[in-house]
Amino acid sequence: MAHKSYSGRTLDAAALKAFAHPLRLRMYDLLDEHGPSTATRLAGLLGQNTGATSYHLRELARHGMIEIVPGMGRGKEKYWRVTPGGFSYGEPPAGDPEAVSAMERLLDDLVSRRGAELARWRRAADQAPREWVEASVYGRRSLRLTVAETERMRDEVLAVLDRFRAVSDGREDAHGEGEDVAHVVVHFDVLPLGAAQEG
Repeated sequence: MAHKSYSGRTLDAAALKAFAHPLRLRMYDLLDEHGPSTATRLAGLLGQNTGATSYHLRELARHGMIEIVPGMGRGKEKYWRVTPGGFSYGEPPAGDPEAVSAMERLLDDLVSRRGAELARWRRAADQAPREWVEASVYGRRSLRLTVAETERMRDEVLAVLDRFRAVSDGREDAHGEGEDVAHVVVHFDVLPLGAAQEG
């Protein structure tokens, strides 16, 4: 059953293949977490040469993952940022094993990153301002639902997240200079345990 996409765009097979590259994933994460940056700064952070980071930034931009920040930089210097609106992974074409493999790498990276983010917050929470600790939550619910109820719940939660993404995307300075704004990550997974046949 098709459902509404709550992301700005869905990655096609070409974008999936382009994104499933370890250095591009890391560069995307750095831009997402720390805000606009140049190829030179990213090269320094990643221990790469500027030619490599410039190339990978252009590839990410070619597939709409990132964009040049208008009005930032001097001369030929370009600042790059994550394209507002988010994205979701589409279904790779069944007849395209390279796209299927790229999707598997992206999903493995997503699962790994979620675990790392949770562990990082778990270690850092006792050093964080009290109001941020109180605003955060670890959550897990175990429910008994039908497929239709699960789809309805998923869509309702994604609609709420989409409203707050619009608030975030509309912020003048997406990285919160002068405001009590933090980079907030929401993990949301719906997993029908036991639905698959396990051999």
